[in-house]
Amino acid sequence: MSDSRFWRLFWAAVAWTSLGLGFIGVFLPILPTTPFLILAAFGFARSNEKIHTWLIEHPQLGPPIADWEKYHAISTRAKITAVTTMAVVFSISVLIGLDWKLLAIQGTCLGGAALFIVTRRTPPKV
Repeated sequence: MSDSRFWRLFWAAVAWTSLGLGFIGVFLPILPTTPFLILAAFGFARSNEKIHTWLIEHPQLGPPIADWEKYHAISTRAKITAVTTMAVVFSISVLIGLDWKLLAIQGTCLGGAALFIVTRRTPPKV
């Protein structure tokens, strides 16, 4: 945990905001859940050990965070879900006829994110 009150409050704000966005991402497919939960765990590790422990030990939320913290890895299921969601979102954008400039920006961002995701290692099976 951080020694400074300012930094503890800063990291708590980052953590709570990230946790909120992560929970929204559970229900809103265009918002990624896991990166926000990893950032929340990072923030709570620096501001509130009790909530950090709860998050890491949570049966549904904890495993992807633990995989990232231990191995810098993303599970195959999470990779498939993320890339499929990105493809669906991009396809919808094409179908509704977004301007090619917006499609180029969206495609570049989603392509970069997908490339990052698929090039991460997969955690070992326990």
